[in-house]
Amino acid sequence: MSTDGSTKAIVAALSANLGIGVTKFVAFALTGASSMLAEAIHSVADSGNQILLLVGGKQARKEADSEHPFGYARNRYYYAFLVAVVLFSLGGLFALYEAWHKFQHPEPIDSWQWVPIVVLVVALGLEGFSFRTAVIESNKVRGKLGWVGFIRKSRSPELPVILLEDFGALLGLLFALFGVSMTLITGNGLWDAAGTAMIGLLLVVIAVVLARETKSMLMGESVTPEDQERIDAAFAASGLGDVIHMRTMHLGPDDVLVACKVAVLPGSTIESIAEHVDDAERRIREAVPAARLIFIEPDLRHAGTAGRVANGGATDAVASQGDAEASHS
Repeated sequence: MSTDGSTKAIVAALSANLGIGVTKFVAFALTGASSMLAEAIHSVADSGNQILLLVGGKQARKEADSEHPFGYARNRYYYAFLVAVVLFSLGGLFALYEAWHKFQHPEPIDSWQWVPIVVLVVALGLEGFSFRTAVIESNKVRGKLGWVGFIRKSRSPELPVILLEDFGALLGLLFALFGVSMTLITGNGLWDAAGTAMIGLLLVVIAVVLARETKSMLMGESVTPEDQERIDAAFAASGLGDVIHMRTMHLGPDDVLVACKVAVLPGSTIESIAEHVDDAERRIREAVPAARLIFIEPDLRHAGTAGRVANGGATDAVASQGDAEASHS
């Protein structure tokens, strides 16, 4: 998957949040509305998160070395996990603390009453533009998946993160607008505190969802079912169609490891096996370009090992030390 769309969505979100954050802090300084402070900190957290995603993308492009022979692509998952931590702590917990403080000491908005309304309405427009960009870029890669399925199954963390952040930002702005409006109408600062609490809970929920999904990526996810079907078809079309077992793992969004043991006919020559291995690798890379590391181990089919075990099965899972191995990367 190309990172161009992800980068475009990140830059759009960062540009919007930087401008919005400054205006929110100004609005808080003029009015003292806790909803405005919570939203200002939310924008700061989002801006920091988008910078983390850009840093992660840059770090992931480092060349493999002796210490990290499979490269640095997983940096994109690590920095996405940091986003969840920042969103939970700096965004969600701070907003909940501010709400608790305001519930104890509610204050009406007595000065510059029009400022928070104007700021929030403008922010809604800017966040809407950022969210629209994320949706457009996501539509280019999500295929037939629904939005929940895309966030859960995507092997690229940036677009799901930006989608959730922008969606949360829009909801947070609506919560802030509700709290501020009700405070202005009733003169009761408890509404402002309630809006702040809603923002805090929203950010905590989004952070937990992001942490769960990025943890799964960090642990090492297999290829998608669609890519698995393409790899299976590539093997079937080659001379190595009899797969004993296979393991796949995303080292990064655009870096897939394929390791498998295949049965070859008794009496096969080393030359014919090597030709079949090369053919299988070529077909796999054509079917799934992200499959950059492919390890194929030829073996003889033993009694009781009929049938393939793919991605995590137990049968014949460990190759014996004496097996012949043909590995190409």
